[in-house]
Amino acid sequence: MTRTVVISGGGTGIGLATAHRFAADGDQVLVVGRRARVVQEAAGRVPGAQALAADLATVEGAEQVAQLVKAEYGAVDVLVHGAGGNGLLEPDADDERGPVADAAHHWTANFRLNVLTAVLLTEALRHRLASPGGRVLFLSSIAAHRGSGSAAYAASKAALHPYAFDLARQLGRHGITVNLVAPGYVESTGFFGPRGMPAERREELAAETFTGRVGTPGDVAETLHWLASHAAGHLTGQCVQVNGGAQLGC
Repeated sequence: MTRTVVISGGGTGIGLATAHRFAADGDQVLVVGRRARVVQEAAGRVPGAQALAADLATVEGAEQVAQLVKAEYGAVDVLVHGAGGNGLLEPDADDERGPVADAAHHWTANFRLNVLTAVLLTEALRHRLASPGGRVLFLSSIAAHRGSGSAAYAASKAALHPYAFDLARQLGRHGITVNLVAPGYVESTGFFGPRGMPAERREELAAETFTGRVGTPGDVAETLHWLASHAAGHLTGQCVQVNGGAQLGC
């Protein structure tokens, strides 16, 4: 049965790999992102996909997605929140600001990128989720469990957890599941900017795993795909870690 799948941040990295995975099943995929050229090129590489450029950290952007869904699809079977990123890569507003203003800028940027994008899109589409059978999936991070070099980023990812748990409680009676996936280091995502991860640090992160390798976008996409399947219908309010054993436990 063909499903409608909305993927934020679907133009690159994990989001794009996820779009390919669902499209391989013949699902209708809507790829959403801030950069028009990026999402349009991505949709052109994903069979049958449609692209929409929207800033999901704004009410207008989230409602733009909801309006398109209403007009083109009617309902959403799977909602994947792949939008987000490293606030350190966001342009600075003022190079002369002091440490307090710098912290305010950095924390605001991370919560806008990683929390607001997910919350606003969910609220815009929650009444369009297929009932029963709808799936809501959030991309968290290993940083939410153990911190990182960027406290603001880790905190913004951790903030998704209670929101997802509350949604799972609220939507479960309608046959809708809500889960999170928390990847460890995943290469080929653009998260670390155009220079990528330094080779030495990459080897350190690979050595932390039991599998002896870093993650790929496909590793995470396959997990998201399974969580959206009928087989995972009794799994909700959970966080699945995809990190090769770099972080143990729940």
